[in-house]
Amino acid sequence: MAQQIKAIRGMHDVLPEQAALWRFLEDSVRDVLDGYGYAEMRMPIVEMTELFKRSIGEVTDIVEKEMYSFEDRNGDSLTLRPEGTAGCVRACMENGLLHNQTQRIWYRGPMFRHERPQKGRYRQFHQIGVETFGFKGPDIDLETIFITRRIWQRLGLTGLELQINSLGDAAERTAYRELLVAYLDVHRDRLDADSLRRLDGNPLRILDSKNPEMRDVIEGAPSLFDHLGEESRRHFDELRAGLDAAGIPYVVNPCLVRGLDYYNRSVYEWVTTRLGAQGTVCAGGRYDGLVEQLGGKPTPAVGFALGVERLLALLEESGCKGADLAPHAYLVLMGTEAERQGVVIADRLRELAPRLRLQLHCGGGGIKNQFKKADKSGAPYALVLGDDELGRGLVTLKPLREAGEQREMTLAGAASFFNELIEKKG
Repeated sequence: MAQQIKAIRGMHDVLPEQAALWRFLEDSVRDVLDGYGYAEMRMPIVEMTELFKRSIGEVTDIVEKEMYSFEDRNGDSLTLRPEGTAGCVRACMENGLLHNQTQRIWYRGPMFRHERPQKGRYRQFHQIGVETFGFKGPDIDLETIFITRRIWQRLGLTGLELQINSLGDAAERTAYRELLVAYLDVHRDRLDADSLRRLDGNPLRILDSKNPEMRDVIEGAPSLFDHLGEESRRHFDELRAGLDAAGIPYVVNPCLVRGLDYYNRSVYEWVTTRLGAQGTVCAGGRYDGLVEQLGGKPTPAVGFALGVERLLALLEESGCKGADLAPHAYLVLMGTEAERQGVVIADRLRELAPRLRLQLHCGGGGIKNQFKKADKSGAPYALVLGDDELGRGLVTLKPLREAGEQREMTLAGAASFFNELIEKKG
């Protein structure tokens, strides 16, 4: 017997009983984004490897260790996308969406990083991303944070903490980088292996280390915030003032630097203590230089990404069951002619009631067996179609979970009943 093939480590199937929660999350986020005037975009999963080297930065964990890259038959180096922003920028540039216009865009889909799988961190994971282009002021930074707060409200999630920081502009960060490297070099003997590797290439990431043995070194480091210029300070102060005016609590975290090289000025994360080490459920900020970095004209930009699996874990913890995808009715068939005509009658009912979720019994079987399957389907009603009812143009409506007596009705009457029921339940 051939060995059973299983899913790749760190990549998971979403089973039918799990899909309801995914759908609830995705539909809720989509509804919020529709309300703010954001348009959906869909990009390829595979991009040129050079896109991520130029955007994320070659001296990052993602590019150095985590990307799924391969050479195709034409000799091109391709990569399964490890994040969505770079692909969104590429798509906007390639399709002329950034020429003398602003954009508010969102997307969703799988991302891929070859990491050590653990709770909340997978090799194939899903994100919902939001990107805006062409807006300079802190008002758009605020809007993206307001969107995330609205999403938490729609999902019924509480206890998330907003952390914010400013990374300044490129020149300010370069000057600060020299100060930080000089400081860390003095404490080189106290740095762990990851920090030593980052010291020459990406020293700001050392500030985000989760190693408790380095806490004293990090707390003693010079603060980037103390080296911001006037414009960067004003941008950050206006962001804070907007959050205060909206009544959104936040914590200024000077060690919040984000793991991607393209961020500048305001950055933020929503974090929770309920998911262990992987506590960031949303991360974003401003990346004004990325479009130019990828060959376009200077374009201000702000965005964020939601970690779908982490949000799902919080929803499950809160007892959320997600969207109700059970059928409204299960069509039971009794008799040879009813079985032959059943699929036609079911489709006719769906025409008359477009939002009706109707599951048709297939495969024959006795009435007792069919009603067992009707009950298992979760449907609140069974529609019974026998040869006698078929001849009279009727079906029998039988409540399975609702109060009331069974009764005969025409197809039009049954459709009207379910249309009213669905409308009432919204």
